[in-house]
Amino acid sequence: MKFTVLGGGGFVGTHLVRYLRGQGHVVDVPARSLDGVFGADLGHVIYAIGLTGDFRKRPFDTVEAHVCLLAQMLQKCRFDSWLYLSSTRVYASLDRDAPANESATIAVAPGSDSLYNLSKLMGESLCLACPNPAVRVARLSNVYGAGISTDTFLGSVMDDLRRHSRVTVNESPDSGKDYVAIDEVVPLLEAISLRGLERLYNVASGRMVTHGELFEKIRRLTGFSADYSDGGLTRTFPVVDISRAQAEFGFRPNNLLDTLGGFLTACGVRYNAGDDL
Repeated sequence: MKFTVLGGGGFVGTHLVRYLRGQGHVVDVPARSLDGVFGADLGHVIYAIGLTGDFRKRPFDTVEAHVCLLAQMLQKCRFDSWLYLSSTRVYASLDRDAPANESATIAVAPGSDSLYNLSKLMGESLCLACPNPAVRVARLSNVYGAGISTDTFLGSVMDDLRRHSRVTVNESPDSGKDYVAIDEVVPLLEAISLRGLERLYNVASGRMVTHGELFEKIRRLTGFSADYSDGGLTRTFPVVDISRAQAEFGFRPNNLLDTLGGFLTACGVRYNAGDDL
């Protein structure tokens, strides 16, 4: 089977390429120039091009990556299937008391902070406007694993622990996120690409981990404590509904708190394995 991973040099893309090749697939990773892409048969495409924590500094690059380049490629490329990697951040405006599922109606107000969500939703809309049912979207939660970018919250935490043995958190302990392991994400993305019955999937753990829970577990494993800034805001998101991926693919992701020891090791942070309970 042939795959083309666009954005194969990024965190998710790198892990995808390694996993797919390990499964025996032929995997092309085009250069950033995309030379030759428009005339080639790309097979099963996974579109992992995008920005993460630096979108506020690079608004034009964000729209180019999430929308403009995508539009060109959907029109001009030949492929068997197409999977656009979006984000569960698009659920930020929803009611915190109800699980966020793929059919939720999402309201986004224009502005610099919402540019990421708006551009991802536009990219999703372009994909879902295609009549080809093999053009699909996966909304990824906060993906963690070896090589995680320091532009992300969890990546910056690991970097601070590794370099300074301490971390300062600018949000309250009640803030939280949904984290899902890259080693569980990539097999699901392969399955969605090859045999997904739906057009849109949530790819998440379906659990919220608060900063308080995270840093208490880090303290137990490493002895390192977190300092919370005075007046830190509480930022939470709706719990992500993963019942679609569970029902169709048997997706059963782990909780970050249960795999934290291995993640610390992968990030070069020393911990006491005897406390990994």
